[in-house]
Amino acid sequence: MDVTWTVKYITEFIGTALLIIMGNGAVANVELKGTKAHAQSWMIIGWGYGLGVMLPAVALGNVTSQINPAFTLGLAASGLFPWAHVAQYIIAQVLGAMFGQLLIVMVYRPYYLRTQNPNAILGTFSTIDNVDDNDEKTRFGATVNGFLNEFLGSFVLFFGAVSATNIFFGSQSISWMTDYLKKQGADITSSDIMNQIWVQASGASASKMIAHLFLGFLVMGLVVALGGPTGPGLNPARDFGPRLVHSLLPKSVLGEAKGSSKWWYAWVPVVAPILAALAAVALAKMIYKF
Repeated sequence: MDVTWTVKYITEFIGTALLIIMGNGAVANVELKGTKAHAQSWMIIGWGYGLGVMLPAVALGNVTSQINPAFTLGLAASGLFPWAHVAQYIIAQVLGAMFGQLLIVMVYRPYYLRTQNPNAILGTFSTIDNVDDNDEKTRFGATVNGFLNEFLGSFVLFFGAVSATNIFFGSQSISWMTDYLKKQGADITSSDIMNQIWVQASGASASKMIAHLFLGFLVMGLVVALGGPTGPGLNPARDFGPRLVHSLLPKSVLGEAKGSSKWWYAWVPVVAPILAALAAVALAKMIYKF
């Protein structure tokens, strides 16, 4: 299957929307008053985000499934993705996150109206460090703790993601065939040619699928292990897009308890994942030479 870049942009939009629907939908189910899973296990959120990454990775990964501006930038900076398409990918990802969030608001609106905790409402959109208690005195601590948490979680995510999708079982045979076709003058950026390589390289296609499944479980593990302080975000589009939606929607939609969108913190879940992605992808590429 050979697809155009326009189709890839649309696919990034769809994939990121699915991530938000599954992930923030799970948060809304736990945080909003009156829902079936209100105040239930944090594992619901872990599963939501894990499956939110796994679904587009497995279903759409043969086209594209980066669904994360930090990952896109990390790949481009390391020469694994063309810079000419970075801006379009990021725009598609942010718009997809906003669209997915609007769908969550649509189905959960009655429960937004019942909820009295402004942090619970904001938490179904974007992240904030739990050190923050709506007092300006706690902002510095929340910012520092949030940055450290987002950087560590994002580094583990991106190191695991780029390693899983580049040094999986069978990747050596794909590399050999790719190098051979380059020497023959073939266009290895063609999806049709890459699909033929995967089919002919024994076990590589199945291993690639397992790598995509692994990403979902990796995200679930990170949400469970490192989600206590911030959520976590691990994805600039996942945080910025929904936060923008939160700031734009009126109280008539989200309820009288809607509070601040906390833009003072918004740079943390954008900058920390990007820096982590640049470091993680560069380190993985340096070590494993892919």
